[in-house]
Amino acid sequence: MEFLKTLQVQEQNMGTSSGAHWFNTETSILSSFSPTDNRLIGKVYTTSEADYHALIKTAQEGFKVWRSWPAPKRGEVVRHLGEKLRILKKPLGQLVSYEMGKSLAEGMGEVQEMIDICDFAVGLSRQLYGLTIQSERQDHRMYEHWQPLGIVGIISAFNFPVAVWSWNAAIAWICGDVCIWKPSEKTPLCAVAVQHIVAEIFKEHGVPEGVSCTIQGNREIGSWLVKDEKVALISATGSTAMGKIVGKLVSERLGRSLLELGGNNAIIISQHADLNLAIPAAVFGAVGTAGQRCTTTRRLIIHSSIFDIVTSKLQKAYSQLKIGDPLDAQYHVGPLIDKAAVDTYLKAIEASKKEGGVFIVEGGVLSGNQYESGCYVKPCIIKVHSDSTIAKHETFAPILYVMTYETIEEAIDIQNNVPQGLSSAIITNHLKESEIFLSYKGSDCGIANVNIGTSGAEIGGAFGGEKETGGGRESGSDAWKNYMRRQTTTINWGNNLPLSQGIKFDLGNA
Repeated sequence: MEFLKTLQVQEQNMGTSSGAHWFNTETSILSSFSPTDNRLIGKVYTTSEADYHALIKTAQEGFKVWRSWPAPKRGEVVRHLGEKLRILKKPLGQLVSYEMGKSLAEGMGEVQEMIDICDFAVGLSRQLYGLTIQSERQDHRMYEHWQPLGIVGIISAFNFPVAVWSWNAAIAWICGDVCIWKPSEKTPLCAVAVQHIVAEIFKEHGVPEGVSCTIQGNREIGSWLVKDEKVALISATGSTAMGKIVGKLVSERLGRSLLELGGNNAIIISQHADLNLAIPAAVFGAVGTAGQRCTTTRRLIIHSSIFDIVTSKLQKAYSQLKIGDPLDAQYHVGPLIDKAAVDTYLKAIEASKKEGGVFIVEGGVLSGNQYESGCYVKPCIIKVHSDSTIAKHETFAPILYVMTYETIEEAIDIQNNVPQGLSSAIITNHLKESEIFLSYKGSDCGIANVNIGTSGAEIGGAFGGEKETGGGRESGSDAWKNYMRRQTTTINWGNNLPLSQGIKFDLGNA
């Protein structure tokens, strides 16, 4: 396929990279198969322990130089990266779609997120502000400023193989940090392609080696990064189970962690809802990326008076979904990432049946030549009780649980009664309902939307959630502060040495 050649990833035996330098130590091989057709796309070497330590040393040396560059100059490098991504948006989007399985529109959209965060970071490079604080001591000036952390380790998940890395890397770079990226072993070639792009831009600007590094392999290789005291911050995206392990290991060495973990996101559809908004929001939220987004809509909490009409409209909408090759723009839904994900999907359906769930739209695995990879499944809708156990569990698949409510307070209680707290939404034209939903009485999630769905966050706002979602914030707003250390400074420009709190310390004639 032409896009693989364009991105220099076809038949590449590459894995560990430090800028433009690739370590080709012959360790184990990681093969990437497309869930679209089960074809082998390419192979990479996994990172050896010796290569890892060499990479860390290179990153440390690169940081000493990179941190001295003025932030706007670092921003100029990121600006040129964004321009290069604009040129390569189509082939990189195609690779994302082919290796991960999301629709081509979503693959292209993911690269657009990379472009957007580069634009955001460029502006931010001139806005790394601090505060001036009034001192209680005469002739003193007190202020705070921000310093780069050092090495930032980025562990990304398969469902967004390039965008989430860029949320971290673009911001960390303009802050003066260097990055080591551990991509998912399910999407290694996306990382190889991105590292090629970054290396080209960095070489043009004379960026020191070690500012952008990539390691490849399984969880053991990721654990080297997590346990390493030389890595100042670990930003990890993945399951809650993974996040609990990462958080514990990083905290044991008193390091910093930024965790973006599971979501079990709900849309409340009020009796005052505009269903022309509610139905497309629910359908895209539930089936986009085949239900493999952390912001996927997994629950619909529908007012009992409109339950039948809403589910009838959902049935009609689901009947129009086209499932197939994600590189073909006519299809709405691609495959799950692998057969293990299919097995999880089937187990969740069986668990729903045991709990008395009623199918509004039947699920199942698709068969035939078009679906020979065995990773294509039918998006399904299941009516469950609001206290359903399986509905409180995040299943990374296109399963939508629907349930009823009577009052807005009950709906909010149902929505909040899950371990996760990432994204939430209400569809209503009733002002009081929307205000309750957004108040201290309302959603307990990091993201709360009105009259849009749970999926599709913009990079300008800080992204992240509460409870078992981990509490991290990435991307926009003041999330940049995660990648820097705060330093409070006091300057005495007078001739005396007054102490704070009025303390007297008289040394006599000393």
